[in-house]
Amino acid sequence: MSSTTVLNEVDERTNLTSSNRLELLLFRLGEAPQSDRRELFGINVFKVREIIVAPTITAVAGSSPHMLGVTNIRGQLMPVIDLAGAVGCVPKNGRNILLVTEYARTTQAFAVEEVDEIVRLEWSQVLSAEGSTSASGLITSIARLDGDVHGTRLAQVLDVEQILRTVMPPAAEDATKADAVSVKVQLQPGSVILAADDSMLARSLIEHGLTAMGAAYVMTKSGKEAWERLEAMADAAKAEGKTAAEKIALVLTDLEMPEMDGFTLTRKIKADPRFSAIPVVIHSSLTGTTNEVHAKGVGADAFVGKFVAQELAETIEKMLLARR
Repeated sequence: MSSTTVLNEVDERTNLTSSNRLELLLFRLGEAPQSDRRELFGINVFKVREIIVAPTITAVAGSSPHMLGVTNIRGQLMPVIDLAGAVGCVPKNGRNILLVTEYARTTQAFAVEEVDEIVRLEWSQVLSAEGSTSASGLITSIARLDGDVHGTRLAQVLDVEQILRTVMPPAAEDATKADAVSVKVQLQPGSVILAADDSMLARSLIEHGLTAMGAAYVMTKSGKEAWERLEAMADAAKAEGKTAAEKIALVLTDLEMPEMDGFTLTRKIKADPRFSAIPVVIHSSLTGTTNEVHAKGVGADAFVGKFVAQELAETIEKMLLARR
C-alpha cells in the first residue's frame, strides 16, 4: 500500500468526525457465560494501532489473572491482556489475534479469538449501555449495526479504560487520585462546569478531581445529554435575566460517546451564539496529534489526555483564568 493511500485513509477516517460518525472494529471473544453464543464486541478503529497474529508471549510471575504476559512487538515490550477472560467469555478457538491499542497514554495488546470486520456507523446507532441488564460496568454502549430495525445485529462497545484499570491497577501514587490535585478554582457564584463522559470510571475520576478543585459541576453521560442540559440551562438563565455563559463556566467533554460524540458537541457549542464564549476542554484517551489538531479545528479551546488529574486541573484553571 502506498504512503498516499495510507494518508488518504487517515484523512477519510478523521473526516468521519465531521459528520458524527465512527468506524468500529468488530471481534469475537468466545462463548458468553452460560451460553454457546459468540457475541460481537467492538472498539473504535482510532484506538487500534495494528492487528497481528499472536506471537510468543512470556508469562510474568505474580501478574493478575487476566494478564497473559508480555511480548515484544516491533522492538516495543508491551503487556498482553486476556480480553476474553476479563469479560467472562470462553474462547473455543484460542486467543489467536492481538489488537495493539493506544489508550490514555499507554500501549498494550488485547488477545481476542478472532476479528470480524470494520463497520462504519452513525453515533446515533450507538446507545448507552447504562441501565441495561447486560451492562456490568465493562461496556459503555451497544451499537445497532444495521440501524434502528427489528432484529438488528448488536455489538457491545467495551469500556477499555475500566478493563485496563482492573487488570493493571495503578500504583498507590496514582496520578489520577483527587489528592494529587493541588489546583483550586473559584467559579462565579451560581455557575458550574458541565462534564460529559460515557465511562463510569472516567466520570468517577473526573468527579473526584473537580471536587478536589472546589468546582461545582454537572455530570452527563453523552454528548447528546450534555447538549440537552446546555439548552435547558440556557433557558433557565434567560428566565433569570442572565446569559448561559454566566451559568456555565466551562464544558469538559470526552470524544467517544454514544448518540453524539465530543467533536459534534464542541462544534454545536461553538456555532451557537448562546454558548460560543464558553471554553470547551476535550478530555480523551484518543490522544495523538491528529485528534488534537481536529479538536482545535472544531473549536475546542484545549485538549488534554486521560488520566492525569493534576494536568487536567491545570488546564481547567488556565481556561478559566483566560476567560476572566
